[in-house]
Amino acid sequence: MTTDHNARTALELRSLIKSTGELQVSLVDVPVPQPAADEVLVRIEASPLNPSDLGLLFGAADMGSAQASASSGRPVVTAPVPDAAMKAMARRLDVSMPVGNEGAGVVVAAGSSPAAQGLLGKTVAMIGGAMYAQYRCIAAAQCLVLPEGATPADGASCFVNPLTALGMVETMRREGHSALVHTAAASNLGQMLNRICQKDGIALVNIVRKQEQADLLKAMGATWVCVTSSPTFLSDLTEALAATGATIAFDATGGGKLAGQILGCMEAALSRQMTEYSRYGSTTLKQVYIYGGLDTGPTEFHRNFGFAWRMGGWLLFPYLQTIGPAAVEALKQRVAAELKTTFASHYAKEISLSEVLDLAMIARYNQRATGEKYLINPARG
Repeated sequence: MTTDHNARTALELRSLIKSTGELQVSLVDVPVPQPAADEVLVRIEASPLNPSDLGLLFGAADMGSAQASASSGRPVVTAPVPDAAMKAMARRLDVSMPVGNEGAGVVVAAGSSPAAQGLLGKTVAMIGGAMYAQYRCIAAAQCLVLPEGATPADGASCFVNPLTALGMVETMRREGHSALVHTAAASNLGQMLNRICQKDGIALVNIVRKQEQADLLKAMGATWVCVTSSPTFLSDLTEALAATGATIAFDATGGGKLAGQILGCMEAALSRQMTEYSRYGSTTLKQVYIYGGLDTGPTEFHRNFGFAWRMGGWLLFPYLQTIGPAAVEALKQRVAAELKTTFASHYAKEISLSEVLDLAMIARYNQRATGEKYLINPARG
């Protein structure tokens, strides 16, 4: 093994929900792992705070009631978990959990295999959890070597958002649709999807909450953008669906009426093509996949969209398992080739591991506001 560090322990962020109903988020010392033959040790320098990471980081805790303290000179954040939410947290009670789906950094140590040794000194991106840490030991095969000149910050988000956006497009194609709809479309992920669809010649209907978000997407070349706060939202959406023929949607909000409204507008657009009345509605399948939970309330819908419809969940990792290693590798190579163009990510702020536990900072990044994505640099501070 070759190494450029002498540390025996390093910091890792952990999330613990106690059976007493309290969340505790803290920094702990963990041994710096020694890579096995086919593994490498990566000094992590960038890891994004994705919505899925925040779900694990804070669980169902009431972060509005969070309190800060210190232990051994390090920050600790605690917050109550409502009794009604404890049942959903049952499988993680009293288990200290590492956090962070993806990250990037420099390989500082490598096992004896040629594959591992070939990564020594390389800047790589990784996915696999436990990325909110100073070091991560991982199989060489799970690393994506970044292009020459790319920084860890460039590659920190090159798995979850890019593969999700590509997965949406591939799902559309595999299920026989020709255009798609995306909500919360001004996010980093939404901007990536917009660039993919423009590059691949796919019609995309973007749904956002505010006019300034619509203006942002239109400045980036988006053709169809509908604003939920507009009084003409439903008619605007119907016109966009009629023009594009989109019959599949990916909804990041989850709760509320939006998923049902999309199905209803799809049916309204399709009904324009019908020459005869049918009480069962259009025979064209309309599909909405819910892949996020920005709205944690119930999903509400009115059955005004006929019978040819489906609504279900969509998650990245189960999807990748269904398409197989070869297809996944092809998607990863596209991401690497277009890392600074199609799949570029932008961050509102870079913070240290300690700053993740600052209450004022939590209040900002936990809003999950569009355009306010944060990047953790465990090597900072």
